[in-house]
Amino acid sequence: MTATVAPAARIPGALPLPDLYARVSRHVPAIEWPALAPDIEAILRLKRERNAVILAHNYQAPEIFHTVADIVGDSLALAREAVTVDADVIVLAGVHFMAETAKLLNPSKTVLIPDMGAGCSLADSITAEDVRGLRKKYPGVPIVTYVNTSAAVKAESDLCCTSGNAVAVVRSLNAPRVLMIPDEFLAQNVQAEVPDVEILTWAGHCEVHERFTPADIRDVRESYPGVTVIAHPECPPDVVAESDFSGSTAMMMDFVVQKRPSQVVLVTECSMADNIAAQNPDIEFIKPCNMCPHMKRMSLSNIRRSLETLTHEVTVDPALADRARAAVERMLAVRTR
Repeated sequence: MTATVAPAARIPGALPLPDLYARVSRHVPAIEWPALAPDIEAILRLKRERNAVILAHNYQAPEIFHTVADIVGDSLALAREAVTVDADVIVLAGVHFMAETAKLLNPSKTVLIPDMGAGCSLADSITAEDVRGLRKKYPGVPIVTYVNTSAAVKAESDLCCTSGNAVAVVRSLNAPRVLMIPDEFLAQNVQAEVPDVEILTWAGHCEVHERFTPADIRDVRESYPGVTVIAHPECPPDVVAESDFSGSTAMMMDFVVQKRPSQVVLVTECSMADNIAAQNPDIEFIKPCNMCPHMKRMSLSNIRRSLETLTHEVTVDPALADRARAAVERMLAVRTR
């Protein structure tokens, strides 16, 4: 395990786009930059020509997150910002359910995802038919669905939540019993914060976060005494219990920036640490972390191709779009403290 922070790179004056390179110089070797710069220049031009914006999740690689993205954030932030973007075209640098959510909130705009294969293990873990079965099994119990799901699943739900507002959403229902799907670990971690509500779960897991163990945390603490450990609530509850703080990716970023620990471990996807480290060189980020293979399907080259060819366009079946949109809008109406 090594720190992700490296000495500041020397930026040769001959490098293209030197101001943009300065943002990512700690994570992109100078020798690689000339190969990336043409795609970045083309993306910036195409955004102007297409009246397009790029929404990028916090798990995107630094060369996307810090150079071509217009709006960055966690799932909740991207959903909120998607409502207000002033553009004809939205490119979602993330995974498919995020692009679907953007389309639900912007039905008249063209929404693109550079790679249709950018899926999600949580979204794949449950179907609309499964939700209908839960309604029959638990009549009258409200269903809160994590945004990491398909539009078809959202359409069968009462409202959605993200890891950042899940507790507030559950509390907003004022119900003694709630179904929270599909992330079992998120539901269990929310249960710990809302003990007066019985939360029924579904056995879906994030393939990035489910692999972390309490032993990983203990090993890091042994190797780096005094390190601050921050875990995502998609991690198993025993991992969260071993950590100093747990929260969504946006909450993780806020914690690091505000508390400024000298050494920190982010128990989540690897690019999170890279993206925060790029703007906070005085903080040492220690790994372990796990890579999300779906998020890493995004690249500068396929973002460029997406804008050039207006592919791949994301659509939502009109038969379910209104119901799915309502579930997302109910979530957005819930304000966290």
